[in-house]
Amino acid sequence: MRLSKLILSLVVLLAFVISASADSPSEPAQLLPATIGKFRKATVIARQAPKEQNASEVLAFEVAEYVGNKGEQLHVEISRLRQDSWAYEALSFTAATVRTTRSDVEIVNNIGTAGFATDNQLAFFKGQNFVQITRTKTSAANLIELAQNLSETLDKGEGDIPPLVKHLPELEVTQKNAVFLNGFTTLPRFPLEFPVLSAVQSGGNADAVMGTYGKSKILIIEFNTPQLATENDQRIKNRIQELWKLGQPSPTAYRRVGNYSVFVFDAPDEASAKQLIDQVKYEQVVQWLGDNPNIYKEAEKRYINTTLGVLVAVLKASGYAAVACLGLGGLIGGLLFSYRRSQQKEVTAYSDAGGMLRLNLDELTPETDPARLLRERN
Repeated sequence: MRLSKLILSLVVLLAFVISASADSPSEPAQLLPATIGKFRKATVIARQAPKEQNASEVLAFEVAEYVGNKGEQLHVEISRLRQDSWAYEALSFTAATVRTTRSDVEIVNNIGTAGFATDNQLAFFKGQNFVQITRTKTSAANLIELAQNLSETLDKGEGDIPPLVKHLPELEVTQKNAVFLNGFTTLPRFPLEFPVLSAVQSGGNADAVMGTYGKSKILIIEFNTPQLATENDQRIKNRIQELWKLGQPSPTAYRRVGNYSVFVFDAPDEASAKQLIDQVKYEQVVQWLGDNPNIYKEAEKRYINTTLGVLVAVLKASGYAAVACLGLGGLIGGLLFSYRRSQQKEVTAYSDAGGMLRLNLDELTPETDPARLLRERN
C-alpha cells in the first residue's frame, strides 16, 4: 500500500513539472548568426514579430544591427514562416509596397531564391525565410555582400517559387512584378478595386497571383477542389452579369481554366485579354468525392506497367548474367588453353621422340619395376 502511494505521488509530481515547463515561455530562437562575413551582430533589436504580421504564419522573428570594422552599419530583419509559399508572399507584397514609390523594382532570381534590391534596401526569400536588409551607414556593395553571405547560411527548402506563379503568361515579364497570396480568405490585400472580386469565396482553400503585363493585369485564383472552383465560377459569372447591367467596372475578360478562375483587367480590348488567358495552362488533378469509377482500369494499367517493368528487369539481369558467364567461360577457357599449350611445349622440349610419347622399354627390367612387366602365361 505504501509503495502504491509513493508511486502515485511521483506520477503526480512528474505531471506537475511537465505542465509547468510547458506553460513557461520559451526563449525566442536566434535566427541571425553572430557574424556575417566581415560584419558582426552588435545589437538585437527584437525577437517578436510585429502585430501586423499574422502570428500563425510566423514561426520565429529577429531584428538586429550589424556593424563592420570601419563603422559600417546595416539593419537586418528575418522572418521564418511555416511554408516557403508564405515567405514568397511576404517578398511579393513587400516589393509591391516599395513599387508604389519605386516603379522600377523587380523581383529577380539572383538573390536567395528570389528577391529585389534598391539603392538602400534589399529583400529576398529562401526556403521558409524572408529577409530584409537596409543599409544605414555603408555602401550598396556591402549591402549585397552581406545578403549573399547570409543567404548561404539559410536552408533552401524547395528552392523554387510557388508553382502557381509559373503559370502566369509571359513569365519572364510578369514574375518581376507578381504579387502572390497563399491560402487567402479574402482578396482586399491585392491592389485591385474591382467589385467582381467580392464574389470570390475561398474559405482559405485557394491561392492567387496577380501579374502586370503592359497596361493589363491578370489575376489567377487556384481553388484546391473542383467543387470549390465550380461554385465560385458560377458566382463570378452571375456577378459579372450584374455589373454589366449596372454599368459598373468589370473584367475585360474572364474564364475558368480547370480549377483556375482567370481574370484580365484594364486590357486594351477583349481580344488581347483573351490571348493572355489562352496562355494560362492548368495541370489537371482529379479528386473524386466517392469511389473513383476508373479505379479498376487504373489498377490494371499499374499492374501491366509493373509486370512489364519486372519483365524488363529480369531480361536485363539475365542478359547481364549471360554476358558475365560467357566472359568468365572465355577467361577460363583461355587459361586452360594456355596451360595445355605450355604443357605441350614442355613435352616437346624434353622428348627425343619427335614430339611423340616415347616408351623406354629397354630400361624396364625386373629390377626397376617388376609390376610393369608382362608375365608369361602358363
